[in-house]
Amino acid sequence: MTDTVDTIVIGAGVVGLAIARRMALGGGEVVVLESENAIGTGTSARNSEVIHAGLYYPEGSLKGLLCRPGRDLLYEYCESHGIPHKRLGKLIVATTENEIEALDALMATAADNGVEDLVRLSAGEAREMEPQLACFGAILSPSTGIIDSHAYMLALQGDIEQNGGVVALSSPINGGTVTKNAITVRVGGTEPMMLKCRHLINSAGLGAQAVATSIEGIPADSIPPLYYAKGNYFTISGKSPFTRMIYPVPVQAGLGTHSSTDLAGQTKFGPDVQWVDQPDYVVDPARAENFYHAIRRYWPGLPDGALQPGYVGIRPKLVQEGDARGDWDIRGPKHHGIEGVVNLFGIESPGLTSSLAIADYVAELLKQTG
Repeated sequence: MTDTVDTIVIGAGVVGLAIARRMALGGGEVVVLESENAIGTGTSARNSEVIHAGLYYPEGSLKGLLCRPGRDLLYEYCESHGIPHKRLGKLIVATTENEIEALDALMATAADNGVEDLVRLSAGEAREMEPQLACFGAILSPSTGIIDSHAYMLALQGDIEQNGGVVALSSPINGGTVTKNAITVRVGGTEPMMLKCRHLINSAGLGAQAVATSIEGIPADSIPPLYYAKGNYFTISGKSPFTRMIYPVPVQAGLGTHSSTDLAGQTKFGPDVQWVDQPDYVVDPARAENFYHAIRRYWPGLPDGALQPGYVGIRPKLVQEGDARGDWDIRGPKHHGIEGVVNLFGIESPGLTSSLAIADYVAELLKQTG
């Protein structure tokens, strides 16, 4: 027997849940299929929980298009749903004189993305705000914040279920078929079944390419390659040296080894960028030496022996090490010619911040025809 629903969303991470909520609010019957036994156990559980302001992303990129509106939607959602969050603000700092030009360029990029509340600071002004900081200049981003990402995902799940949707855990996809009139997927788990839908949205994160490959009818040339960038985090005990987040000038493939504090007051540093062949979630203690060097560029008072291994996140990259490009790839009917199918590839930071805007974007893609 094959059951039929309007929409299937594959993946119950923060982006998948946001998309499912958007579709459920539109009135269709929505089922979220998640291979793990809980929501948000992958990339969504292993990030900095930062609400980004939208500073870094090239004009015309999906990140640049969706981060700033996503930020505004997310703050509104947090307020309306009682999600713990805080607008901490952050300083992006130049740790050498040569990096001051990079700050100016970042101000221009942010303006292109519609971010208009940045404040350029001298070194002295930055140190007045953060006495333990060392820098040659800085940018203040007052709209950057932190969020309880798990509380956010639980709220999204609640909205889905209140609007007639279902989140099915321990329900991996074992393949599927695209036909002219519908998409059918094979669902594994303890109660295997066939499920037919009109809309199929693949938001499987690190598994998005594998899911797309398993569905007969999705063109192979519409599925980009996948590379893994591991990000290690280290923590310190005790009070944070800063009241705001501290970010160095961005580096290739990441935003640098930054300092952030979660809502519980735990200070963490990272992520770094470590290209790996396969995901693993073990912090490499040997990388602490590089962390000390990177952190002391803006916090020279970091004591020896203070860093402790924290956790690891994996970024799903669509380009190899050394390639400076790094946008998302969200492919709808006009990209692959299949009506009703959207694949989301390479969704990394600022995916959490942009999740509600991504959901709106996907809903618009589904209105297109191949």
